[in-house]
Amino acid sequence: MALPRCARLQHGLRRARPRLGVSVQQDAQRIERSLDRLEPAADIGRIGARDLELGGKQVREGDKVVVWFVSGNFDEEVFPEPFRFDVGRDPNPQMSFGSGGPHVCLGAHLARLEIRVMFEELLPRLADIELTGPVVRLRSNFINGIKHMPVRVKLA
Repeated sequence: MALPRCARLQHGLRRARPRLGVSVQQDAQRIERSLDRLEPAADIGRIGARDLELGGKQVREGDKVVVWFVSGNFDEEVFPEPFRFDVGRDPNPQMSFGSGGPHVCLGAHLARLEIRVMFEELLPRLADIELTGPVVRLRSNFINGIKHMPVRVKLA
């Protein structure tokens, strides 16, 4: 059974840590890089406030548009190898919590802290993590999440 994205990410980071020459849990850039694999928001809708051209397409005032955050994190025009998980990708203008300004996610700092705590406290205590049943995704047009994911862990 294939591991879902978050478990694959955890394994990838554990394997990458010795090759990095730095501690993953102490490097904020690595946390930022992991966010595009754990995309919390799927999309957000907006209504055009004025006529403009966006990505070569005409958007008229009143048109409905959708920002697909996950797509922005894998933009082939921004990243040379967008689908390769490279913890050292630099620059890494990820879109997981919005791109700043008035629409940045209010929970972004808490989420980054939770990821940091996972790296600092949880990962060092795990020797392995194994998926033991089906992953149940959250059914939402806005939030990308897992509702149920049974796992078995082996402590380090």
